[in-house]
Amino acid sequence: MNKMKVGIIGCGKISSIYMENCKKFKVLELVACADLDLDRAREQAEKYGIPRACSTDELLGDPDIDIVINLTIPAVHAEVSIKALEAGKHVYVEKPLTATLEEGRLVLDKANKLGLLVGSAPETFLGAGIQTALKLIEDGVIGRPVSATAFMMSRGHEFWHPDPEFYYAQGGGPMFDMGPYYLTALIQLLGPIHSIAGMTGKAKEQRIITSEKKFGKPIPVDIPTHVAGTLQFESGAIATLITSFDIFGGSSLPPIEIHGTEGTILVPDPNTFGGPVKYRKIGENEWIEQPLLPGYSENSRGIGPADMAYSLMNGRPHRASGELAYHVLEAMWAFHESSDSGRYYEMTSRCERPAPLPADLAPYTLD
Repeated sequence: MNKMKVGIIGCGKISSIYMENCKKFKVLELVACADLDLDRAREQAEKYGIPRACSTDELLGDPDIDIVINLTIPAVHAEVSIKALEAGKHVYVEKPLTATLEEGRLVLDKANKLGLLVGSAPETFLGAGIQTALKLIEDGVIGRPVSATAFMMSRGHEFWHPDPEFYYAQGGGPMFDMGPYYLTALIQLLGPIHSIAGMTGKAKEQRIITSEKKFGKPIPVDIPTHVAGTLQFESGAIATLITSFDIFGGSSLPPIEIHGTEGTILVPDPNTFGGPVKYRKIGENEWIEQPLLPGYSENSRGIGPADMAYSLMNGRPHRASGELAYHVLEAMWAFHESSDSGRYYEMTSRCERPAPLPADLAPYTLD
């Protein structure tokens, strides 16, 4: 089959799984990688058998590259994505789409003007866990979904991360760190969001790093570290979502539950591709574990750009789209905006609910 040639910009830790999986998807051919640290790009190229390590400008100047996977830090997502689009490349970017709504709009408008596609992580909603839960909903196992709960309960990152400062600076916090996984999964299961009511707070004005590299260093906390709120979906379903770095004693709350008129589904951690899916119907006393659909239950980062490549070849919508990522970005900002203003936030963007992945395809093929 024809393949789309891919270049990766940003060779940090997350790049390894993309490089590994790009070689598995039959539609992708990874031909180059770039990083500000050229030695790091060379190391990754050698490790994963990538033909060329180069500068970002050299990668963008290669006329044979069709898709750029942008794995740079969030602060420069917009800048790098726009440069790639201006170079005539389709772009798939790690979450979040951009740091701000204004930047996100610039990226999507640029892509539309140039007739190019933008996609964005997270793509974990395409994993077997979320897709199995979606199949249960579509089959009517729990009736009509009416509500959901979602919890990302954490003590933060200063006790293990070698450089945790950015988690507590502007653009950080639990919503922007992990919210994309939860919100994208909820949109896949329940559809686009209509409005949000949020409240935010923080337990501490300062954190102390206890990981080895910077042990004892204080970090000012410049952002909310507990973000809670209620979402109403266009379908009428209502969800409660809490993301927090202020859970110091641990939590036993489930990642996601979907409640319907005839039962409940327990949905696995949306930061994973697999995990157990269970349901219980009215009148039943035991949870039933549903076998996962065939597909992607291991770490399959790279499925997003692969799906985008198939969409380019076959003229269909891609699932981890820029429109979906922008809707998620607006929702994350909406929690903070609602809290700051003391008012409901009505969403200005919308997206189509991504189509389910076909369950009868060969591994690493999506059409």
